[in-house]
Amino acid sequence: MNFTHPFRDEDGDKLREECGVFGAINAQDASAIAALGLHALQHRGQEAAGITSFDGDMFYTRRGTGHVAENFSTQQQLDELPGYMAAGHVRYSTTGGSGLRNVQPLYADLASGGFAVAHNGNISNAQALRDDLVSRGAIFQSTSDTEVIIHLVATSRYPTTVDRLVDALRMVEGAYSLIVMTPEGMIACRDPLGIRPLQMGKRGDAVVFASETVAFDVIGAEFVRSIEPGELVKVGFDGKVSSLRPFGNHPSRPCIFEHVYFSRPDSIFDGRSVYAARKAIGEQLAIENPVEADLVVPVPDSGVPAAIGYAQQSGIPFELGIIRSHYVGRTFIQPSDGARHTGVKRKHNANRGLVEGKRIVLIDDSIVRGTTSLQIVEMMREAGASEVHFRVASPPTAHSCFYGVDTPERSKLLAARMDVEPMREFIKADSLAFVSIDGLYRAVGQEARQPACPQFCDACFTGDYPTSLTDLAQKKASDAQLSFDKVA
Repeated sequence: MNFTHPFRDEDGDKLREECGVFGAINAQDASAIAALGLHALQHRGQEAAGITSFDGDMFYTRRGTGHVAENFSTQQQLDELPGYMAAGHVRYSTTGGSGLRNVQPLYADLASGGFAVAHNGNISNAQALRDDLVSRGAIFQSTSDTEVIIHLVATSRYPTTVDRLVDALRMVEGAYSLIVMTPEGMIACRDPLGIRPLQMGKRGDAVVFASETVAFDVIGAEFVRSIEPGELVKVGFDGKVSSLRPFGNHPSRPCIFEHVYFSRPDSIFDGRSVYAARKAIGEQLAIENPVEADLVVPVPDSGVPAAIGYAQQSGIPFELGIIRSHYVGRTFIQPSDGARHTGVKRKHNANRGLVEGKRIVLIDDSIVRGTTSLQIVEMMREAGASEVHFRVASPPTAHSCFYGVDTPERSKLLAARMDVEPMREFIKADSLAFVSIDGLYRAVGQEARQPACPQFCDACFTGDYPTSLTDLAQKKASDAQLSFDKVA
């Protein structure tokens, strides 16, 4: 969501979704519903939140840093957002961000009227588009790639808002799920490959949209269906719902990491229970990578469902050998390895009476930099574990994401620098193993990965990016030219 995102040096040791979106139209209490929906999506972005509403005459926006509850918990705050239509957004801040100017929804007064947009994803040619727009006189108010979409819509020559949006999106590459508000109603759309998720529901006469189905549970809405890849759904104030598919048919490539980590386990993604998928991943991990041990211990909270599956498949007892405190800040924003180490100790504590003298199988969803994994293995040993075996419910994360996931640059990913055995030595485990890519596919309901046409976006594991990466290619070319100039 920020132009520095794909290339920056990040301190994080977890992959993070950068945002979640929610929208409601024809709802008497649209802004309140949006606030509740954003609460359910808080895990997708915890640095800032915003809601824009429309009362049939004017657009209103409230945005702020911090959690949803800090910005939308009182009636007075919600009274600032009147109307029967509202869209909301939660995000993680990114290096190079500039406070509130990047907090969404973004709003602009276009020639056709007000235009507000909430975006989950990342435009992989945003810098190239931005450079072209600036050269033609465009003035940007943020560093967000989402603002590129607004400028493309504003400069389109097509007559209707929907046609201008389609025209703009034809120039965009990458991943997006969008909720757009105009004086005519709400538009929800998803990129042609469906990389980022978007769901549709009903609550009485209201139509609602959200990144995850769990948001519908919280507001008492019925899940209707997923927005299809490349689909635009338009909802008018008369209640009419229409669907357009202007980008043709493409094999879908939804992000497989939604199953592994991003989505809440009580959500439905790609037609499958996320909780059930994570248990199945753990079962597959046990089949592929058995070990003799006394206890299966999840790294909380993300490793819990996979650990249950591993324990059930292997017959090794499941136990909470690590207790997590929910009242400390996230370790990934700490400024140094030393501070992160302290953060891990504050966030997780070994259940010494349980693990002492035991052979432990630790289950986690992924290894990114490896620093957190190292600290947790050491914690187990300090608590008296006789053996610590590490099992990971995803393949090695060896490639950066350019589609809206907050990842370090590739040189910082442990699996990009090391094979499995050196990784094992780095985290100081007695053994280390990952679920295979085919095993992951089987766990989420596929027979196996089809290399010629993968059923998911799995680029963080395979390096098989489903779209062009124009900005990355231009940066590499620029870096190469700079290196050549220095040598010359």
